[in-house]
Amino acid sequence: MEYMSQEGFDKWNAELNELINEKLPAATQAISEARDKGDLSENYEYRAAKREQSRLLGRIRFMQKVLEHTRVMPAERVDTSSVQLLTTVELKNLVTGKTMAYTIVSPHEANPSEKKISVKSPIATALMNHKQGDIVEVRVPIGLLKLSIEKIS
Repeated sequence: MEYMSQEGFDKWNAELNELINEKLPAATQAISEARDKGDLSENYEYRAAKREQSRLLGRIRFMQKVLEHTRVMPAERVDTSSVQLLTTVELKNLVTGKTMAYTIVSPHEANPSEKKISVKSPIATALMNHKQGDIVEVRVPIGLLKLSIEKIS
């Protein structure tokens, strides 16, 4: 079982509904149209449409399985006394002096461009259960980061 924010859960449900109600019927229609064009053994459009339908069905099954085993973590239950799932952490790189903020989320919600990192990432794993003021060393592919936890919210 995994926990997810309400926002992430809603996004996944919206994407799943779009796949089931819009994209899958469009793929099925494309197969039907390609089938009407004749010989299926040499019909590239038919093979491409079947591949797309297969890809969509795989994604739908995956998303249904994830949502089936996911529980929404209420925002009011998030403990901000230490770094936990769904907390936002302001960090300072003690080597460069650069500050950054990340929200720790489930792997399915992770999106670095939105400053959301997976709870299973090296940085989040190292930060878990640490408190404001703690200094944490994190081994990442580019080397060793020395981070100070400035604020948890």
